[in-house]
Amino acid sequence: MIDVYFWTTPNGYKITIMCEEAGLAYNVIPVNIRTGEQFKPEFLKICPNNKIPAIIDHEGPGGKPIAIFESGAILMYLAEKTGKLMPQEIRKRYDVIQWLMFQMASVGPMFGQNTHFRRQAPEQIKYAIDRYSNETRRIYNVMETRLAESEYLAGDYSIADIATFPWTVRHDWHEIDFEQFPNVKRWFKAIELRPAVVKGRAVMAEQSNQPQTQHYDEKAREILFGASQYQKR
Repeated sequence: MIDVYFWTTPNGYKITIMCEEAGLAYNVIPVNIRTGEQFKPEFLKICPNNKIPAIIDHEGPGGKPIAIFESGAILMYLAEKTGKLMPQEIRKRYDVIQWLMFQMASVGPMFGQNTHFRRQAPEQIKYAIDRYSNETRRIYNVMETRLAESEYLAGDYSIADIATFPWTVRHDWHEIDFEQFPNVKRWFKAIELRPAVVKGRAVMAEQSNQPQTQHYDEKAREILFGASQYQKR
């Protein structure tokens, strides 16, 4: 059994989707990042970076429990554990890894900043909105070019797609029109309909669909973006 420390963010849904795709039994442990549960000492022992997701695999290497944080590392671990969604052949393996790193280094950070400055910042800063909007569109263009020549990001469906897909779900928040990116749209629709993706996205769906996922109250805003983040622990 795998414990998944989870909240309803794109990074959280990477892991529930992966568990469903790989056929792994998992137990969801909510970590409410709006109320500061990510700062509790028991969670920091698992994830010293106070971010979700994190996992504990109670049947880890050698049959002993292992705790892992950072969504990309978790995806790689689960792929290696199950032998699924990341090839063993070295060239194909690094096709997957490089597109996974593309998500970790570009898609997640840039799309996240786009959302923050458009929807969550206390004031609208034109420079920041323009900066991250332009970078988001550039990244979608990279994906569009790649997906014009390949069905999925790394050829076959893989953890690279699982990592990237949840960040494209809210393309409307980024003011991205999929009609301008037909290959991304085709890729998105194909993944969206996968049974494992549907199941993975259903985790705590009632929470993710609530209005406050778009606009935080002042307490949540302070916890997520204020001084609470910067306290030494």
